[in-house]
Amino acid sequence: MTEDRNWQETRDGRGHAMVPATPRDVVHIRVGSFLLVFLFAFAVLGVIARAPVITGIAVVAAVVVVIDIVMAVRRQKNRDTGEAG
Repeated sequence: MTEDRNWQETRDGRGHAMVPATPRDVVHIRVGSFLLVFLFAFAVLGVIARAPVITGIAVVAAVVVVIDIVMAVRRQKNRDTGEAG
């Protein structure tokens, strides 16, 4: 059997990779989603413990993380080419 070394999996006819993501963007999205779970837990604990400062810090940090995730997703979508994987 012969191997086609020029083979590339594409989404469309323009030659874009199926996953146009940089490792940095992937890390931002994955770590950000991991942090959101803990920030949600801190916000709930702050509400239960009636600690508005903890709740406020958790909510502000969650907003910052969501903005970072949205920016990483936009960077991925705006790239014409990128590393597959």
